[in-house]
Amino acid sequence: MRIVLLGAPGSGKGTQAKLLSVHYRVPQISTGDILRAAVEADNELGKRVSASLKAGQLVSDGIVIDAVTDNLRAPDSRRGFILDGFPRNIPQAQELDTRLSWMDRPLQLALNFCIEPEHLLKRVTGRITCGDCGAIFNRYFIPTEKRGVCDQCGSANLTRRSDDQAKTFSKRLDAYLVESEPLVDYFRAQQKLRTVQVEDDTAQVFETICSVIDAEIRPFDKKVSAGDVMTRSASLTTSRVISGGAVERAKVKKKPAAA
Repeated sequence: MRIVLLGAPGSGKGTQAKLLSVHYRVPQISTGDILRAAVEADNELGKRVSASLKAGQLVSDGIVIDAVTDNLRAPDSRRGFILDGFPRNIPQAQELDTRLSWMDRPLQLALNFCIEPEHLLKRVTGRITCGDCGAIFNRYFIPTEKRGVCDQCGSANLTRRSDDQAKTFSKRLDAYLVESEPLVDYFRAQQKLRTVQVEDDTAQVFETICSVIDAEIRPFDKKVSAGDVMTRSASLTTSRVISGGAVERAKVKKKPAAA
C-alpha cells in the first residue's frame, strides 16, 4: 500500500501513522524524523540541512524530496509506505507523483484528517511527550496515570514542544492553511482523496482508517463503493466510504426481533 496522510498539525497523523505502520508492516516515512536523523548522523543530507538552517533558511523542497526519495527506494519500502508530513505543498506533490511514476509505484490513497479547530487546539496545547521512549499523552484527553510519569517506561522526562504553545500553534495552522490545504483539492482531482473525521478516540479513528484502506486498496477483500455500507455487528456502527469524499460513521439501531 502506498498512502499519504494529510491534515493540520496536531490532527493525529503521526500517532495513526505509527499504528498503521505496525498493522500493515510498511514503514512510516516522516520528513521531520528523516531530517533530524540526518543532522544527528552528520551525513551528506544532514550537512545540507544544517547549512540551510544556519543560513536562516527553510529546508528547500529539493532537499526534502531527495531525502524522501531515498527512503522510498529503500528495501523496507518495497511492500509500501505511509508518508507522514509530506508532501506539504503542490510543487512537492507534483514532484512526488513524477518520481513515483519513474518507479512505477503511483500513490494509491490520500487520507485527509478532519477535526474541529477547538478540539485541535486542545490536542496540541495539551500534548506531552516522553523524552525517553517517545510516548505521547495529552493532559485533556489522555493524561498519564501518575502525574509527571510516563505510563510506558516510568520516566519523569515528560516535555512539551515549544511550538505547541497557543500563539505559536495559531501561526503554524495559518501556514498550513495557506500552503498545505490546497493538497486536498489536488488529490481530490485525482480521485485519491478520502476524508476521515478524527475527533473520536485513537482506537476508533484507527478502525475507521483501516476499513477505508482495506476497502480502497484491497478491493478483493472488501470493496465499498458510493453509497455502500459496511456494518460491524460487534460495535453496531457503520463506516460509509463515499467515493472521492468523506468517510462517515453512524450508530445503527437494532431491529426488533420478529414475532
